[in-house]
Amino acid sequence: MSEQRLKTLIKFYEEDPYHPFNLYALALEYQKTDLNKSDELFNKLLHDFPEYVPSYYHAARVKVELDQREAALLVYQKGLQVARQQNERKAEQELRSAYDELMFDLQ
Repeated sequence: MSEQRLKTLIKFYEEDPYHPFNLYALALEYQKTDLNKSDELFNKLLHDFPEYVPSYYHAARVKVELDQREAALLVYQKGLQVARQQNERKAEQELRSAYDELMFDLQ
C-alpha cells in the first residue's frame, strides 16, 4: 500500500464522508495490509450505505479472510437481496457465485 495513496484516500473521505465510494476505496486499500481496519470500514459502509451494492462482495471477502465465514454468508445474503432490489443482475450473479462457493467450502 502506498502511503501517499492512503493519505489521498483518507483526504477524499474526510472531504466527503457522505459519498459511499470514498469509504469503499479506503476499505479496499486497507484490505491489502490491514484486514481488521478494512473490516471495520466495510462494516461502517454497509451500515451507513446499505444500498451501495459493490461493497457486499468485498466486505464478505474480508470476513472470509478473517475466518468469519458465517458472517460472510450473512453479508452475501444481504448483498443478494439488495442487488435483486436494484435489478443489478451482474452483481447478483457474482454474489451468488461467491456465496455458493463458500457454502460448498463449509460442507
